[in-house]
Amino acid sequence: MAGQGDSSATALRGSAPEVFMAFLKLGLTSFGGPIAHLGYFREEIVIRRRWLSEAAYADLVALCQFLPGPASSQVGFALGMMRAGWAGALAAFLAFTLPSAVILLVFALTAAAIAGPVGGGALAGLKIVAVAIVAQAVWGMARNLCPDRARAAIAVGAVAVLAFMPGAVGMVAAIGLGGLAGLALGRGAGTTGGGHLAMPVSRGVALGALSVFGAALILLPLVAGHHQALAVIDAFYRAGALVFGGGHVVLPLLEAETVAPGWVSPDAFLAGYGAAQAVPGPLFTFAAYLGAVLGPAPNGIAGAALALLAIFLPGFLLLVGVLPFWDRFRALAPAQSAMQGANAAVVGILAAALHSPVFTGAIGDGRDFALALACFVLLVSWKAPPWAVVILAAAGGVALAFLG
Repeated sequence: MAGQGDSSATALRGSAPEVFMAFLKLGLTSFGGPIAHLGYFREEIVIRRRWLSEAAYADLVALCQFLPGPASSQVGFALGMMRAGWAGALAAFLAFTLPSAVILLVFALTAAAIAGPVGGGALAGLKIVAVAIVAQAVWGMARNLCPDRARAAIAVGAVAVLAFMPGAVGMVAAIGLGGLAGLALGRGAGTTGGGHLAMPVSRGVALGALSVFGAALILLPLVAGHHQALAVIDAFYRAGALVFGGGHVVLPLLEAETVAPGWVSPDAFLAGYGAAQAVPGPLFTFAAYLGAVLGPAPNGIAGAALALLAIFLPGFLLLVGVLPFWDRFRALAPAQSAMQGANAAVVGILAAALHSPVFTGAIGDGRDFALALACFVLLVSWKAPPWAVVILAAAGGVALAFLG
């Protein structure tokens, strides 16, 4: 239990402004997606600032990767809480999230004014690069989450479920069936170590957070029809509550919630998703772009703020709700087995999204496909940073526009 003592000794020794400045730096410089973000956090918070031990950080990362939601933002939220309590958690969230959210909001408000071959070509390039980025995510997640034949079969089964039952209902069904399949396989192994995390969260507060999470998930769909703002909150809250396995998985969920009902056009959706790859910080800030470009009000700045808060809220509620019980829960092998199956199903969901809307919405001819393939090779084989590939794709889109 030495880890617990070490963690407690460092908890609540900082201030919210200190946390804000540390995470503002990370929010401005953390490119590369959630796994890269966790590396940046470790270097800045564990190695350089020594706010907590390696063991405590490893426990925290394991918890946030287990839960639905934006893993890197959940880790940041918890790190802020360990350092400066609830004010520190809020400071970490705002500082890490606002830079990319503001950039994407500005892009959303100005994208409609972009016209001509240069603007149109750049937007086309952003849609094309989304093909490469999602393909890279599917490739990497399949290698990590489907390492054997059984879990590969679960992923294929998820694709089949969505082929016959597209939309949010099909995704929930695919994840549920994947979890049951994983439970039947029984390959999870519980862990017995722990005691590294010390958080200012009582069991009462945790149970309250879980109650709010469940109540919102059940009640929001019942009241969504009464006002468009409630419908927006419901759509983005449900997307945030069902994201297993990484930030890119939010793509098919958000597509089902915003494009399918006609709130956002397919072209605007893919262009925004491509732009989201070029900014630092969490991929969930794509919600700010979508909230701003929604067809029905609320949209603009109000829509962006509403969507952003709604998509992050469930992940934070779950994190707070699980913190006091994590050591006991992760020792249960059936829980690990179910999560293995659910994560394999998530790979299938993302693979289905790679086909539609990503590929079908972005690739019009062989030249588009060649540009997408070049971007994929740059990402996977050359290990080029995503933001650089996004810029090259936009330039390639402009070149294709001039070539006719």
